[in-house]
Amino acid sequence: MATATAIWRYRGDPEPELPAALVRFANGRLERPDSLRFAAYRHREATHPRKKHHRILVSETERLCYVGHNFGTDGTKCSSLCRYFVGVLDRSSGQMEVYNAEIFNMQPLLSDNMIPDDTKEYQKKSYREKMDLCIEAFGTSKQKRALSSRRMNAVGSDIVSTAVTKAAANVIDAKGVTALMQDVAQDDVQSISAFLPPCHEDADRPEHVYRFEDILSPAEYEALRVPAATLASISEEEMDKRAEERSLCSFVLEELKFLPTDEKSRDHKARCLWFLDTLIKFSQQKVIKKKNPMGPECPHIISKKLMKNFTSLTYNNGSIQNFISASMKAKITAYVIALALHINNFQTDLTILQNDMKLSESRILDIAKALRLKVSKVKGLVGLEKDQHHKLGTLSLPLPTQKAPEGQRKRKKMR
Repeated sequence: MATATAIWRYRGDPEPELPAALVRFANGRLERPDSLRFAAYRHREATHPRKKHHRILVSETERLCYVGHNFGTDGTKCSSLCRYFVGVLDRSSGQMEVYNAEIFNMQPLLSDNMIPDDTKEYQKKSYREKMDLCIEAFGTSKQKRALSSRRMNAVGSDIVSTAVTKAAANVIDAKGVTALMQDVAQDDVQSISAFLPPCHEDADRPEHVYRFEDILSPAEYEALRVPAATLASISEEEMDKRAEERSLCSFVLEELKFLPTDEKSRDHKARCLWFLDTLIKFSQQKVIKKKNPMGPECPHIISKKLMKNFTSLTYNNGSIQNFISASMKAKITAYVIALALHINNFQTDLTILQNDMKLSESRILDIAKALRLKVSKVKGLVGLEKDQHHKLGTLSLPLPTQKAPEGQRKRKKMR
């Protein structure tokens, strides 16, 4: 580390003599320190109690310029409790003069093109861009390779995005927006059809289109005999109590009023209603946590059917769970409608089922149309005001052509 001393005086400075300067160069030792020349500057506010002591010292070599100052964060960390002196020995007389001194740490001053004074553009950069600049300047080889790879991937994604946009535009120009919307709608039909009961389009009677055996197997039907007995023998008082408690859905409560007098037909309808009510209650759940989600009165074979056919599996918190997804709820809705058709001689009230299952009208109508039902409006049914309508779904032969769901319906024009 090279050290040089200098004593100077300012014109008009109120101090009789400025302190000497002891300098240290931060980037190495000078080969010829005697060839350096220094210039000193003081703060213009000479009366300010603190700023009047601020000094800046500059020097220049063939390669670099240096600057040092005795204030600020870059100033020399000297103890304020110490005073520094420099002695000048007169060899002829043998006497030494002692002067007050300050230490300056001389730092190389880079050119303006490397560190611009105007940092507005830099301040506008994002945190990621600033970090990238730091990695470019001071990062390790691994960091620089990662930065280069990330930038190449960004360029690649932009190219892919541009290519996809161009390809989509070409498809739209070639096929037309209407045809594309029809294709999407047809995909929606196919996605709903995957969750419908098996459909026998070549059936000669409506009851053979969606066969009862595809909804309830003989073993499952037999298992419903005991739990459905309470519905087969229900009284009007018990029915009113169930309505107040809302322990049965509206569709079942309405159909219980019209149970057949014939014992065999009464038992059959009671079993169908019990299973339909169970399906609707099961659809209201989300995550199935219990082994018997519908309670101990539900037969084991029915619980197994519900878990196997109407739930999806998901992995959560380290364990596999059954849950009812949107697609599974659509499947339950389709089976509920098919069973309601068998109960009501293949014409059923879709609006009551919609309210029981807490669905939107468009959703249940899409599923009904996927089931190839004819949908019609009926005014003034039980439980509705005179100006309200129910939607009826009817299964009749020949089956109508399968159409795409309406999806986004036309908006009414504002007048």
